[in-house]
Amino acid sequence: MKESSVFRRLIALALPLALALTACSSSGSDGGKTVTVFAAASLTETFTELGREFEKTHSGVEVRFNFGSSSTLAQQIVQGAPADVFASASPATMKTVTDASLAGAPSTFARNRLEIAVPVDGRGGVETLADLADPKVKVALCAEQVPCGAAAAKALGEAGLKVVPVTLEQDVKATLTKVTLGEVDAALVYRTDVIAAGGEVKGIAFPEAGKAINDYPITVLDGAPSPALAGEFTALVLSEQGRNVLTEAGFDAP
Repeated sequence: MKESSVFRRLIALALPLALALTACSSSGSDGGKTVTVFAAASLTETFTELGREFEKTHSGVEVRFNFGSSSTLAQQIVQGAPADVFASASPATMKTVTDASLAGAPSTFARNRLEIAVPVDGRGGVETLADLADPKVKVALCAEQVPCGAAAAKALGEAGLKVVPVTLEQDVKATLTKVTLGEVDAALVYRTDVIAAGGEVKGIAFPEAGKAINDYPITVLDGAPSPALAGEFTALVLSEQGRNVLTEAGFDAP
């Protein structure tokens, strides 16, 4: 009991010192050697690649990513989650952050459109957007509060179709996974995610997708722990190099 008590006292004394050292190491004009980027799930592959390129030209710097639903990420930022950069899949989710006075005016760096993702073997028989309205067809959609879901709702509305999904997912990657796992016959996801999936799914383009294109904005957050690095990473995304990576992945230029 005596040794346990001494141990607890040592821990209690060491913890504040550790926190102080962490704070000191994070101080300075660039907040240390880490830049934290909150980015839409559909940017996983492209931003991971850009992060590696950024680290190559910034010795000792680590780019940390938090990928997920843009609406969820926006709420996390509003609730105080520490981040340097926010890249969202729609102006509406970015507005959540700017309306809270947590960032300045964002810049649009890419655009994205929907495709129908279906199994490569064609099971389910989906060939057109209208096929998704067949009650026998199992469809996965993003929840409407997230950008891919809002875009799907708009596209289906433009087509005059009512689709009853068997599942509503919280981001586009989870929605696509329902197809790759064979749990649904089709899903409405971004073209870029179909491309990123390689040969796991087949993408079907449809005209109404052109009525529901999402702009992707990016901004450095006010109070960013690493403002200098945040600005440089954002500049990379907006550069010709960044645009080349994005267009190769299937994004449209803004």
